[in-house]
Amino acid sequence: MNDIVVAQQGHIGRLTLNRPKALNALNRDMVREMSKALDAWRDDPAVVAVLVDGAGERGLCAGGDIRSIYDEAKAGRYVADDFWREEYIVNAAISTYPKPYVAVMDGIVMGGGVGISAHGSHRIVTERTRLAMPEVAIGFSPDVGGSYLLARSPGELGTWAGLTAIPMSGADAIVCGMADYYCLSAALPGLIDALTQTKTATDVEATIRAAVVEPPESPLAVHRAAIDACFSKNTVEEILAALDKANDAFLTEAAVRMRRHSPTSLKVTLRALREARAANDLKASLRMEFRVATACIRRHDMIEGIRAVVVDKDQKPQWRPDTLDGVSGADVAAFFAPPAAGDLVFNA
Repeated sequence: MNDIVVAQQGHIGRLTLNRPKALNALNRDMVREMSKALDAWRDDPAVVAVLVDGAGERGLCAGGDIRSIYDEAKAGRYVADDFWREEYIVNAAISTYPKPYVAVMDGIVMGGGVGISAHGSHRIVTERTRLAMPEVAIGFSPDVGGSYLLARSPGELGTWAGLTAIPMSGADAIVCGMADYYCLSAALPGLIDALTQTKTATDVEATIRAAVVEPPESPLAVHRAAIDACFSKNTVEEILAALDKANDAFLTEAAVRMRRHSPTSLKVTLRALREARAANDLKASLRMEFRVATACIRRHDMIEGIRAVVVDKDQKPQWRPDTLDGVSGADVAAFFAPPAAGDLVFNA
């Protein structure tokens, strides 16, 4: 079985992630096949739009194949450097693709799954969508342009998502600017079939609009004012203090989640989100994320986080350092230094 199925159906170029047992986790070969297909369809007049979806019942994509990244890093081989380099270039290409790029974000959409969907032009979520950037839970930081996406969310909703790693609903994703349309999951097969019958980009837009419905109320939107008040603080310590002081169940859960995560990753992520907001440029954010990612894989917390969550699954990572006080400004700054292998470079 191919890990990704590349097909032309009518005038639609379709990319179906095809590793359902691994929740369609992305590997380097899948990224390369996506890149080749997008390049081939870019100037092909027979293809009017691209559709991305995932095989199986569980979701679009749970992220990158971090187990293989872990195995290689444990052996002293940092193949993730090249994987991330190629993946981030594809993320940037999706954001400027000249044809409609339709992402079906049903079920679980996390990490790398966000990167191949939320940069598209037509992003469809459902009542089953659980979208998250959960990197801080494994000693990592939001990547695949996640810092850019989260930083552009209204107020501090993106800061909340990046530091807590709590999944968003489909309605939340729309409010956060990471999705556009809400469709009932049961209606997706009919929508996809209708899209394969379209002949123009205008038809694609009309077909999607005919199938979508009004989203329910976003739970995040209800808590927007409280989130903004707490997560606008300048440091992770100040954010946690504000959450504790609020004496609110929703905010208490956010604090509980944050205290489980790598202290280093929390501080690195907050800086990354603030820098992404200031830059307001996807490629600049991807370059920054590449620096952070290549630094993370060479440090204790990411290896330990993957071990605890994915390998041994004991859910008991031993972070080093294990307190926020133990993470200095210099420690954080080191993650943003140019990597020895060179910065991420995009084609003109």
